[in-house]
Amino acid sequence: MIEKEFIFNYPLAAELIKNGKVSWQSPSNIALVKYWGKTEPQIPKNTSISFTLSNCFTTTSLIYIPKKAPSKTVDFKVIFEGKENEAFKPKIKSFFERIAVYVPFIQNYEFEIHTQNSFPHSSGIASSASGMSALALCLMSIEKNLNPETSETYFLKKASFLSRLGSGSACRSVEGPLVVWGKHPNIYGSNDQYGIKYPADLHPVFETFQDCILLVDRGVKQVSSTVGHGLMTDHPFAEARFKQAQDHIVKMIEVLKKGDLDTFVEIVEKEALSLHAMMMSSDPYFMLMKPNTLKIIEKIWNFRKKSKTHICFTLDAGANVHILYPDKDKELVNNFIINDLIGLCDNNQYIYDEAGLGASPL
Repeated sequence: MIEKEFIFNYPLAAELIKNGKVSWQSPSNIALVKYWGKTEPQIPKNTSISFTLSNCFTTTSLIYIPKKAPSKTVDFKVIFEGKENEAFKPKIKSFFERIAVYVPFIQNYEFEIHTQNSFPHSSGIASSASGMSALALCLMSIEKNLNPETSETYFLKKASFLSRLGSGSACRSVEGPLVVWGKHPNIYGSNDQYGIKYPADLHPVFETFQDCILLVDRGVKQVSSTVGHGLMTDHPFAEARFKQAQDHIVKMIEVLKKGDLDTFVEIVEKEALSLHAMMMSSDPYFMLMKPNTLKIIEKIWNFRKKSKTHICFTLDAGANVHILYPDKDKELVNNFIINDLIGLCDNNQYIYDEAGLGASPL
């Protein structure tokens, strides 16, 4: 089993157990083909593929201090944007409990987690993806300090594996610009345990793709992604949705190879609307889009028809709109965003982003 590969067996030499600090910056990501629905422990019901972003990221520093005596509990506190944050502790505690078998050395330390985002937390820009991957990468830096022979390939693979146990989509934030997560027969090396850098032919147009995030609603979502995933368990349309996603992956492979932007636009927008259709038809049903989300979508459709550009939208689990477009259309699309769209954002706020190469140590 893949899981056995990630169990840390290196002897914990006493001279290596000392105070330290490690820091990573890890980006968010935006899925082109979405995953919505999972089984434990964080196993996706369908394959997903995402752009790794560049400007939306979490910066995390992990201070570790040896305990006087090891224990089975992990002692930690969380400092979010300069203030101690108790609200984050239950999710991180659950994460530590899940990964203890793979990184048993965490029971030897007390931790201080200092973290901050470059974007609004819990508003549908995958803050759990960037946050959990940054924390997992910090833990892998400690593991590498304990076992300097750890290879870069193994380091990144295990970081993605650990990230997944904190937040499913977090496993797609370690590398870039495109990452696949979830086993698919048409993508070599794809699996449910960790994300992989897209291994097939990639047309150059997708290496510099742009993403402008319109902050329609900066507030915390009414329904968390965890709850939303759970509602897929008995969803009447679940199996059809999972099949749709797998079929879209097949089409996307050809799109990414040939640079077929027309089909790219079609798949990406259909995926976004399918995701929200699952939310609106679950039991209980809910809606994360806001009126201005729909107004923005309509304006994008009208502008695309008029301008003949390959602008399109996608949505994560929230009200904010990701506007995707090739770099060659940047000037025209950016003028459209400034003139026609930012007035529909919360306090005119938006974030320019683009495809990135993944996380980096600090």
